[in-house]
Amino acid sequence: MQLTSSAARQHSLTGIAMMCAGVACLSVNDAIAKILTAGYSPVQILFLRNLIALPFAFLVALRMGGAGALRSHRPAAHLLRGVLWIGATVLFFTSLMHLPLAEATALVFVAPLFITAISALFLGEVVGWRRWLAVIVGFIGVLIAIRPGGAAFQPVSLLPIATAFVYALLMLSARWVDSRESVWTLLLYLTGTGALLSGLLVPFFWTAIRPEDVWLFVAIAVFGTAGMTMMTQAFRLAPATVVAPFDYTALLWATALGWLVWNEIPDSATLIGAAVIIASGVFIILRKRQING
Repeated sequence: MQLTSSAARQHSLTGIAMMCAGVACLSVNDAIAKILTAGYSPVQILFLRNLIALPFAFLVALRMGGAGALRSHRPAAHLLRGVLWIGATVLFFTSLMHLPLAEATALVFVAPLFITAISALFLGEVVGWRRWLAVIVGFIGVLIAIRPGGAAFQPVSLLPIATAFVYALLMLSARWVDSRESVWTLLLYLTGTGALLSGLLVPFFWTAIRPEDVWLFVAIAVFGTAGMTMMTQAFRLAPATVVAPFDYTALLWATALGWLVWNEIPDSATLIGAAVIIASGVFIILRKRQING
């Protein structure tokens, strides 16, 4: 059904609001993860987050997609996505053990650049010179932020970049999921396979949970699931090119939370590099919209 311009505008505004709220929730999720990494391994944090979140994901999928959302037509694709999800999350949580929240968040924003490059080099997507230039400029932003060869360079800064690469593979792997499956099926199976696969690893990393930390594990599951649900709904309400740029508001949240909780203040190189990365990502999103009409 064709929406009127007024209805379309309202859907876009609602989508933007949902995206911003979802990003805020995921930023809180990351901050809680950083707190938990002081006493627990990333694998244990991921396992408990997914295990606690699984009933919520089940109810959301059932409510939003009906009984059909509980069924997968291509389980192997979800298994692969689960492996990538674990890899990306463990890499990012590990980076949070050593890096300020804002710096780790900024470097993960190179994911759209990886998606563009991988799509062009391995998946046959036609990428024009403007988007290739944006990819190159974006990676220059990474070099500005991490300063390789300089006294301030930390090898651990490569972990968020590795996270972005694996996350890009995760996003692209959605192409292999059966087209009959909804985004709610993807959300449910990503949470379920994440819990299952990390559960196989967690006995090797398990640390007894302190009673005062139980609420943090519950909170990370709630904020993580709420964030993913709201961002998914944002993409359903409005075009991706409208809501996707608001993903970058995560840097504002990460900077604020890093300052409030750990007194972290990003230096000028990190902020300049982040600005270059974000500008490149937004250009790629808008350029793709122009090409696709």
